[in-house]
Amino acid sequence: MSKQRSDLLQGTLDLLILKTLALEPMHGWGITQRIQQISEGALQVNQGSLYPALVRLEQQGWIASEWGTSENNRQAKYYALTKTGRKQLKEESDNWKRVSTAIEQILQAS
Repeated sequence: MSKQRSDLLQGTLDLLILKTLALEPMHGWGITQRIQQISEGALQVNQGSLYPALVRLEQQGWIASEWGTSENNRQAKYYALTKTGRKQLKEESDNWKRVSTAIEQILQAS
């Protein structure tokens, strides 16, 4: 059975980034790899979508960044969830659950 890859809506990508960074600080490539790994390849994050999202989340104060050294000894910008970001993650998660439940109810209606 082939796996279908999905493009992510902007709000969904923000939620996935926040959730991924709740686990630990990461650089951009690590975020994309973690999302792909956890979704078993079903979700692919385009670099052209990721970095603008990271900038937007940082401007909103939900994540913070600092330069560090990656696993392969290169300089990389690491992103971490802020206290405000943790609150936003909770709000976004709760909203996602409400919306996905409503959509599921509509799909199940006969």
